[in-house]
Amino acid sequence: MKFARLGAVGQEQPVVIADDRTYDLRGLTRDLDGEFWASGGPARVATALAAGDLPLLDGADSLRIGAPITKPGAIVCIGMNYAAHAAESGAQPPTVPVLFFKAPNTLAGPNDPVTIPRNSVKTDWEVELGVVIGKRASYLDSPAESLDHVAGFVVANDLSEREFQLEVSGGQWSKGKIAAGFSPVGPWLVTPDEIEAGKLGLRSFVNGEPRQDSSTADLIFDVAHIIHHLSQYMVLDPGDLVLTGTPEGVALSGRFPYLAPGDVVELEIDGLGRQRQEYVAFGAGR
Repeated sequence: MKFARLGAVGQEQPVVIADDRTYDLRGLTRDLDGEFWASGGPARVATALAAGDLPLLDGADSLRIGAPITKPGAIVCIGMNYAAHAAESGAQPPTVPVLFFKAPNTLAGPNDPVTIPRNSVKTDWEVELGVVIGKRASYLDSPAESLDHVAGFVVANDLSEREFQLEVSGGQWSKGKIAAGFSPVGPWLVTPDEIEAGKLGLRSFVNGEPRQDSSTADLIFDVAHIIHHLSQYMVLDPGDLVLTGTPEGVALSGRFPYLAPGDVVELEIDGLGRQRQEYVAFGAGR
């Protein structure tokens, strides 16, 4: 199944997309939040779909696409999880997952405009496979348990301001990761039964020119390993978002310019949809 949230910012409506039709879920849930995933929401939706009990959402195609999740308790990120990206960053591939966090208010819709932070000169794009937690994960016994705790997968852009991240960081990366709107997600959350997470092509484009082109088969640490590893150090709650790392082809490599006002970034992952964001200067329109 494909889950989405449609409507103006702060007024998104939960929907499920099946057979190219968009069904209204407001009769089953207030939103696609942690409570929905933890309480067997997808199973209830599947039952209602099979019974023909869900109404179509009129005018769905005209509505803004929001992030397909809301109110994550945490956005947990894995850094340098593709060997070639580690190399272009000037680092050795890690031997254990590198962890950092993003603030929940970085979450944005997949096609929302992105404001370049004030004083930024190094705003960078990063296409990533995102994993949404569906069941509490703490001290899992093995990676084999991990996928039972996954609600679904999403396209994510782990936007980064590299000067903030690396030059004025104080040794941590989060300063370059936590600007408002720096985690566009969606258009859909796709349930695990429809996706083979270890074999997904992922690509990015800037102003129509190819930048990243890789596969999740090249992850150093795969989804199962990441979820198991994280569960040894923190509790992952339903609705939390885990970003799994980006492949080579970002501006940090020195091969491409950083983003500037007017640039358009597009990102896609096989089976998970496509994003498109226009970048605007800080203070534009104020």
